[in-house]
Amino acid sequence: MEKKWTAVIRPKRKLLDLNLKEVWKYKDLIWLFARRDIATRYKQTVLGPLWFIIQPLMSSVIYTIAFGTIAGTAPGNVPSYLFYLIGTVSWGLFSGCLSATSNTFVGNAGIFGKVYFPRLVTPISTLLTQTFNFLIQFGIYLIMSLILYLTGGTFHITWIAAMTPILMLELALLGLGCGIIISSLTTKYRDLQILVGFGVSLVMYLSPVVYFVAEVENPVLHTLLMINPVTPIIEMFRYGWLGAGTGVVEWGYWGISWGITIILLFIGIIIFNKIEKNFMDTV
Repeated sequence: MEKKWTAVIRPKRKLLDLNLKEVWKYKDLIWLFARRDIATRYKQTVLGPLWFIIQPLMSSVIYTIAFGTIAGTAPGNVPSYLFYLIGTVSWGLFSGCLSATSNTFVGNAGIFGKVYFPRLVTPISTLLTQTFNFLIQFGIYLIMSLILYLTGGTFHITWIAAMTPILMLELALLGLGCGIIISSLTTKYRDLQILVGFGVSLVMYLSPVVYFVAEVENPVLHTLLMINPVTPIIEMFRYGWLGAGTGVVEWGYWGISWGITIILLFIGIIIFNKIEKNFMDTV
């Protein structure tokens, strides 16, 4: 009697053999992994999920004191706290996606070696988790905006704010692309795991999280900062939710940012598919 198989597992022969149809079949597993990450991230902690809220709020307080009051890097036409909070929240989406996906292979080696499922399920679920975190923190930003507005704070929301979903998508894809490249390389070079935290902190100060590009008068330095794909996104976030004078909208650099995002994501997927074939031998 001929056996009828419910699933056939074949080795990937092409670098871009994504098989998204198969990934879609495992959509329930994606949601399960995302729920697991959310539930276990702050398990056995005193404050639990409140850390989602406390982290950006406290970071923004420190930035307001250190950079806004002492260094004077915040614009004077909007509340300094909102200026740093929107930068912290938007940066958190990128850095969260990058840091979490950079541990895909090493962190899930145990389950990868026992059960088959499309390996792209794991970074996709991580993306959902980080997007959920962002939405909570962005909701806190909106609440703080309302409080400061009712207490006399002045800022102006522009039409760029309507592009928030697109900006969110780009930040998440950029973090995903960088993260899976690092994750693929860490299967062989474990030193990269140590460098991730330092590298993310370094890139943060190369991005307008604690300052705004308009105050950079040197044209060469301005260009170098805007080539950073994260910079145009954060600047547009601020321009959209706080108004002119807090960020710049330069469509050319935003186009370059999207180009870099797509290239990094493309390279990341190619490397991810290549490493996936034999990563258990090196992990």
